Amino acid sequence: MKKSILSFIVFLMFLGFAKSQSIGLMLGYGSKIEQIGIGANAEFGLTDKLKIAPSFLYYFTEDHDFVKTNLWELNGNVNYYFIDENDLGLYGLGGLNYTHISAKADYMGYSHSESSGKIGLNLGAGLNYNITERLSPYAELKFVISDYDQLVAMIGMKYKL
Repeated sequence: MKKSILSFIVFLMFLGFAKSQSIGLMLGYGSKIEQIGIGANAEFGLTDKLKIAPSFLYYFTEDHDFVKTNLWELNGNVNYYFIDENDLGLYGLGGLNYTHISAKADYMGYSHSESSGKIGLNLGAGLNYNITERLSPYAELKFVISDYDQLVAMIGMKYKL
């Protein structure tokens, strides 16, 4: 886990030399777990149409009686802009997804925990609309293909650096 986060941070530092950059915050909803989440993302331009887009999304899972769960996902996508003119951007996305779930049960002095992580693929599309030179609200819809298949809808705001 620590190695994954460290690798992700180093990856982001190397992308600091990219053409165009933005960072953002988002709200997401996972169809299979039926929960909302919050997260952060970034976008680093390789060309005018091709951008690398890492993101992290933490879901607010419900605790049930004596069981507590956590679920989060880490994504590394490539966005290809089909339309990027005036104030509108329309892109397709594809990439890798890592979903991690953990559960801990505490009952009458007995404690047990389990965790699992699965790698999958992301396929989807998104839409940006520049409301100022630096701010762009966006919406994104992706399907995660893995042992944790689900449709994820996200809305958020990107800030161009």
